[in-house]
Amino acid sequence: MRTKLTSMLGLFAGLAFLVSHPVASFADGEVGEHVNNMQAHLENYEGEIAWFLDELRKITTAYEGGGSSEYTSDMLIDNWEAVDFHAAIETNYIQIYASIWQGIYGVKTSLDSGDSPDSVDAEEAGLRKALWQGLGAVKLAARFQSEGLTAAKGDIDSRGLSSSETLDTIKSELDRAIAKSAERLPAEATDIVLNAYLELFEGLEGDLITLDAGLVEDLEKDFNVTLPQALSSELSLDALNQVVSQMKGKLDQSKKLMQEAENSRRSVF
Repeated sequence: MRTKLTSMLGLFAGLAFLVSHPVASFADGEVGEHVNNMQAHLENYEGEIAWFLDELRKITTAYEGGGSSEYTSDMLIDNWEAVDFHAAIETNYIQIYASIWQGIYGVKTSLDSGDSPDSVDAEEAGLRKALWQGLGAVKLAARFQSEGLTAAKGDIDSRGLSSSETLDTIKSELDRAIAKSAERLPAEATDIVLNAYLELFEGLEGDLITLDAGLVEDLEKDFNVTLPQALSSELSLDALNQVVSQMKGKLDQSKKLMQEAENSRRSVF
């Protein structure tokens, strides 16, 4: 029960952040206009998931029957990239988006490796769970959007963000990098990390270095060496998440220091 509660709290926290912060556009092209009116497309999203899972079952059933040239593991990626729901979940809950990609590659790798039907079924079950969880997140985001609580999706304008908001945005960008890694796109993942450093973190360095120069030095290394190297390696998604989790801890520490400094300045005046 505690695990489920923690998971739901994480989901609501992620959506709460997205309520007040537009999401960046993506390296693989513009998102569809449907993401700005998701409530009207929920039935379509649900139908797409049902179709995707039906096609998934055909692929795994063909595998269990000895294989088929009509249903191959490559179809998993093609089918996923063909549905609008792909963009809807990417723009609204990047952690689940990463889990879906992890599930897709889990099934694909299991099929390509000639694993037992039981192993394939286990990977398929994980993917199904991630997809339905993603639909729940999109439905909640669609409700917020229909009530006028979210902005249209577009590029992040860091000039309008406070230091705390900038640090939160950096954390969201790190999640995007993990998602791109789950898609097996390490170069794009690395670009996201480096852009977050150049476009977001560098603007805070001047103030932060006066508060904790060692912390700034650690984060500079994380942005430019540690995480890029991890993304280009063969680390598992869990291992990458550990690297990012450590970075987020340092970003939270930075946020606390900057908030304390701001409060101190206000008390003077």
